[in-house]
Amino acid sequence: MLTDLEGQIERITYTNEENGFTIAKLKVYGRPDLVTVVGNLMAPTPGEILKLKGEWTNHPKYGEQFKIIHYKTTVPASVYGIQKYLGSGLIKGIGPVMAKRIVKTFGEQTLDIIEDEIDKLEQVTGIGRKRIKMIRKAWDDQKEIRDVMLFLQGHGVSSGYATKIFKQYGDRSIQVVKENPYRLATDIFGIGFVTADHIAERLGFDKNSQLRSEAGILYVLHQLADEGNVYFPFEPLIDKCKEILGVEGEIIIKAVDTIANERKIVVEKINERTGELKKTNRVYLTKFHVTETGIASRIKALLKAPKSIRNFDSSKAASWVQKQLSIDLAENQVQALRSASENKIMVITGGPGTGKTTIINALLKIFSGLKVRIMLAAPTGRAAKRMSEATGYEAKTIHRLLEYSIRKGGFQKDDEHPLECDLIIVDEASMIDTILMYHLLKAIPLKATFILVGDVNQLPSVGAGNVLKDIIASDIIPVVRLNEIFRQAKESQIIVNAHKINNGLLPYPTPSGPKDDFYFIEQEDPENVLRIILELVSDRVPRRFGFDPVNDIQVLSPMHKGTVGTGNLNLELQRQLNPNEDGVTRGNRAFRTGDKVMQIKNNYDKEVFNGDIGRITRVDPELREVDISFDGGNVPYDFTDLDEIVLAYAVSVHKSQGSEYPVIIIPLLTQHYMLLQRNLIYTAITRGKKLVIVVGTRKALAIGVKNDKTRKRYTFLEQRLRGS
Repeated sequence: MLTDLEGQIERITYTNEENGFTIAKLKVYGRPDLVTVVGNLMAPTPGEILKLKGEWTNHPKYGEQFKIIHYKTTVPASVYGIQKYLGSGLIKGIGPVMAKRIVKTFGEQTLDIIEDEIDKLEQVTGIGRKRIKMIRKAWDDQKEIRDVMLFLQGHGVSSGYATKIFKQYGDRSIQVVKENPYRLATDIFGIGFVTADHIAERLGFDKNSQLRSEAGILYVLHQLADEGNVYFPFEPLIDKCKEILGVEGEIIIKAVDTIANERKIVVEKINERTGELKKTNRVYLTKFHVTETGIASRIKALLKAPKSIRNFDSSKAASWVQKQLSIDLAENQVQALRSASENKIMVITGGPGTGKTTIINALLKIFSGLKVRIMLAAPTGRAAKRMSEATGYEAKTIHRLLEYSIRKGGFQKDDEHPLECDLIIVDEASMIDTILMYHLLKAIPLKATFILVGDVNQLPSVGAGNVLKDIIASDIIPVVRLNEIFRQAKESQIIVNAHKINNGLLPYPTPSGPKDDFYFIEQEDPENVLRIILELVSDRVPRRFGFDPVNDIQVLSPMHKGTVGTGNLNLELQRQLNPNEDGVTRGNRAFRTGDKVMQIKNNYDKEVFNGDIGRITRVDPELREVDISFDGGNVPYDFTDLDEIVLAYAVSVHKSQGSEYPVIIIPLLTQHYMLLQRNLIYTAITRGKKLVIVVGTRKALAIGVKNDKTRKRYTFLEQRLRGS
């Protein structure tokens, strides 16, 4: 039999925004001790009055608890309750101190004053017109968000999504969700098709509805793009959609036709003479078809156009630049100079220690002597910064080079407003995905020379495509491969071992050269691997080598889950390196002042991009904001934006591309065997500048080094480049 219980929320012990599960302490009239209540609550706020129906239970560890079955909330009426309610962080601009001042001024009338006569808040010390404007907006938004929360809760969906939905659609939120809940999956980061499908089901959408199949196909294609595919073959796509949606193939094929006619996707027929949908036909999201075909046509146009740079004698230039820079160039480096003097587009690829930076500096010296307008770029902020430091020339991220502006609707540099340059050199080219390469090529003047520099043996880009590899494989662009390790580089076991791994050979497990910069610690048990990594980061490496545990040491893991996956490693490393409690909890994730964090999606508004690493410098519960420092610049994040960041004491190998760290620590176990590939281990090791430590088993290392079969990415760029 259900029991009634009424009380005021004193504090929230735990709440998960994704499913609403909450543990709270309730102040109940007539009871001397706080009561623990457990159940699903919608955005619980300290100070709120809860009217509950439920049952008493006895937890073996935590004792007596009240399990919530049904509940209603009301705003508090007492001065104490109102102060707690306002000071909870519910309203942006009011924190605990300001709440106390407001309630002291207006007492039990406080909530009525905010609702009906908010300008009177100017009577409170510290509140001016600007803060009143902020409080008014937050109060009005909160009421709207509450309506969205109630609507979602009525359809079995976590209220944690309400703020995001309201932020996207404003006062049209409920109308949009009712008309087409599947929009949520593509419009809002963090809400996938499964959640949207659940809302649709509760709203009465038929499982076999055309709208559901259309949204499902787009969802599957987006998932496949996240795995690196630019297109997917027709028949396997239909099979995947059938499996995920649980509907007949005819419904999906009909939906494919509809969204192809609406230009949301492109079905590229292998044999244009037959109108049938063949199993080998290529199915693209429209943006990927536009960008892949655009890359091919733009490269061909660049190759055909005349050069703006006058020809020069590359042999004389090579002799001159070697004297100027006091260097000796290897034969293939001289070949790179020759190729740059003769060709409009070229690729320079090579591993660490093979002289890529040397050749960039030589090219800059020669071309600057010709009074050529030069631009340098790289895909990430860290790579651009490194390029600037190595060359003495300004290098920008590709996004900044192309002047991306969210307010003006995208990249400001394009074929109509091209870059003002005669030569553009782009480093870390293996990281450039299909969409970014398309926009870069569009902005390069047709008469300019374009030089791509990178390491084709690294992992491909995080985004869809395998652009550098496809360009090299097409054989239409000259490629210079730097494969000689220079004498100074040979002293580093990191570099020597990276090349051994790239050639399918096992690395030297212990230091065997002049530099003791590569170590292998044998350990099979995951718990022991975790313990060793924690010791290395927090004590052994800083004590012996003098490196800072947060700024200098980066743990790279092949996987996200498991004892030594990035998820668990981050929790354990945070506990060890930053135990301070000053922070904010979002679901089951805590962010604290001083934490090392990573952005996991491009945010053009903030000019922070996928893979950027920063440090939390401030957590402000009153303004509901977190400040994060990225390369010295502070960027504010609203609490609702925190799903764009993750802890970054440990990151995946993929996310580390384009970055270098003084110290790299890598767990490598046979548990990871599905992910163990030569290019993954090679990429991980080449991130380390001064020290690399692998903790794991020789068997796991051997599995990875021998496995040079990379996961197939469906791209058609190589064939398009070869075609006429």
